[in-house]
Parts: sequence; C-alpha cells; structure tokens
Amino acid sequence: MAFVEPTTLSARGITLVPLALEHEEGLRAAAADGALWNIRVTSVPEPQDTRKYIEDALAMREAGNRFAFCVVDDGSGRILGSSSYHDILPAVKRLEIGYTWYAKSVQRSHVNTTAKLLLMGHAFETLGCNVVGWRTDNFNFASQAAIERLGAHKDGVLRGHALRRDGTIRDTVMYSLRAGEWPEVKAQLVHSLNKPR
Repeated sequence: MAFVEPTTLSARGITLVPLALEHEEGLRAAAADGALWNIRVTSVPEPQDTRKYIEDALAMREAGNRFAFCVVDDGSGRILGSSSYHDILPAVKRLEIGYTWYAKSVQRSHVNTTAKLLLMGHAFETLGCNVVGWRTDNFNFASQAAIERLGAHKDGVLRGHALRRDGTIRDTVMYSLRAGEWPEVKAQLVHSLNKPR
C-alpha cells in the first residue's frame, strides 16, 4: 500500500482530484491564462508539453515519490491549476508540497490558501506526517512570500541545487512545518480565509 493513496479533497468551492490524462485540455488552458510557462522560475508546462507533464507526474506516482492533484473550481468545473505531494518519505513521515501553479486569473485569491489548507490537513491529520516541506527557486520571490504566508519556517538555502528549464543552476530555498505547529497554523489560515476580502 502506498503512503499516499488516491483521495479527493474539497473546501470553499474548490476540489483537488488526482491528476489524470483526462485533465490535459483543462490544464493547458490554465497554463495559457497568463502564459505561465514563460516564467523562468516555475515548472509550468508549455502547451505542447502538457500531456508529458501529466505522464511524468503519473510515472512519479507509480514510483511512490510524487502524487499530483488537479485543482478544480466546483461551480464551473474549470481546471485552475495543479499541486503535488512530492519527495515522499514514508519512513520518517515527511513529504513536501510543490509543483504548484495556478491560472493567473485565480492567483492571489483564496484558491492557493484553500488548496494548501487541504493538503496540509490531509498530510498531518490523515497521513500522520511529522513534517511537511516546501522548496522554491531563490529568485521565485512570489512563491517564497506565498509559502511564508502559509506559516512555514525557512530552513535555509541549498546552493547549486537544481537545474532550471533554461539550463541554469538554481539555489533552492527550503521551508518546513512540523506537526506540533500545525494546529496554530491551521487556525491562522482558517481565520485568514474567513476575513472579508
């Protein structure tokens, strides 16, 4: 049995469903909303690479080290983007949340906070994780700010850690949240979501 089993998570008008090939067209449209693949420091697929992006995610699911979700708007059925559990380490009950991106039209809305609340809740409360982590490019300042708004702690920077899609080498900023910190972080995120926008 895999550490992360297929599941569907829903709240506040969005649903996270296991990513599948049937999501190709909707995922391509979400990426096109803002031409997100042009952002140097993200992993958003170019339109012609959307199917491969999904196939790669499914292969990583089969290998047990990534579980990708498609983020769907409940009202319209529109695909808004994707997020994943990755670097899954069952022996130490640790995983990371990443490969996250959303259509430009829903960025800086309740979507990311809601999706992360669902993913963290499932990780800590259902899977029994001790730690949830995040990582991002040292030049992806928007991602760093979003992770910090979630209540994650900056652990440090891994220098010369990974290749970007353009072949340059990036430094990676690492973040984490421990299980004991989750109740307070959860309360703060719920409070933030409940505030009038």
